This record gives sequence, C-alpha cells and structure tokens, in this order.
Amino acid sequence: MELIKQNSHLKIIKSLLIIFLGSLILTISAKIKIPFYPVPMTMQTFVVLFLGISLGYKVALATVSLYLLEGIIGLPVFSNTPERGIGLVYFTGPTMGYLIGFLFACFFASFINKSDNYLTIYFKLILSVSSIYILGILWLGTLIGWDKPIFELGVMPFLIAEIFKIALLTVISKKILTLRRFI
Repeated sequence: MELIKQNSHLKIIKSLLIIFLGSLILTISAKIKIPFYPVPMTMQTFVVLFLGISLGYKVALATVSLYLLEGIIGLPVFSNTPERGIGLVYFTGPTMGYLIGFLFACFFASFINKSDNYLTIYFKLILSVSSIYILGILWLGTLIGWDKPIFELGVMPFLIAEIFKIALLTVISKKILTLRRFI
C-alpha cells in the first residue's frame, strides 16, 4: 500500500514538472520571432499542438492553462510582452481569443493517434489550429468592430506560416506519439 502511495506521489510530481517545463517552452516559443512573410512567425501554435500530441489532453490543458495564468498575473510570457503591456490588460487585448483558442487547439490535437494516416493527422491539425483562429477573429471582431477587415487582419498574415508548421507536425507526429509513452 505504501509503495502505491509513493508511486502516486512520484507521478504527480512528474506531471507538475512536465506542466511547468511545458509552460516554459511555450513562453520561449512566444518570444522567438522567425522572419517570415508577411509577418514574423513565432512557434507558439506549433508548441501548443505539439503539447496536445505529446502530452495528451489533461496535461496539455494544464500546461496551457498555467501559461495563460502566468500571463494574466503579469509575468511577461506572451508574445510582445512586456513591450505592449502585461497582465490582464494585455490578455484582454486583441489576442485574447487566440490565447483562449490555445486551450481548444491542444485538446483537439491530443486526439491524434499513431494509427492515423498522415492525411487524417493533417486534417486533425487543421481543425486544431482553426480553433485558435476562429476564437481569435471572434474576439478581434468584437473588440475592434465587425466593419473592419477581420479575416485580413487576424488570419491572412499567418496562413503560410501555419501551413508550414502543420506540415512539419504532420511529418513528425508519429515519432512524437512514440515518445508519448515515456512521458
């Protein structure tokens, strides 16, 4: 009985460590900007989807939730922080819908299976990342007005980069899933 309790504690500690490290990786991915046309690309959406694939939905959701909480309380974890503000003020700005979409994206990405063919994986990743952009433009339209070119402002500049990231994740997803059993 004592051994079962000890293993349970170790599993919790391991999960908490993975959640913390995942939020750190997500923070780093938000800060690194890769020159890309027409706007610089961060690897945030790649990491969000990667977390869903590699950790499963429970740990991935906890990881992204921790990341969002860190940003809300004022840690400069989001892209363009602290330059454009921090905390709840930044969170409730134009990117809030996208940030909330991270939760849905990692959840949907967690349903990718090793038995899925590459075309199925590709479409599951498209669905996953689409949740980020759908929530993003819904919030953006609400915030700045529906009379603005919301799709052109909040989606179009990022499409080429997203296709690249999704293609890369599609190719490596089966390897990621092979490693999942060790996490």
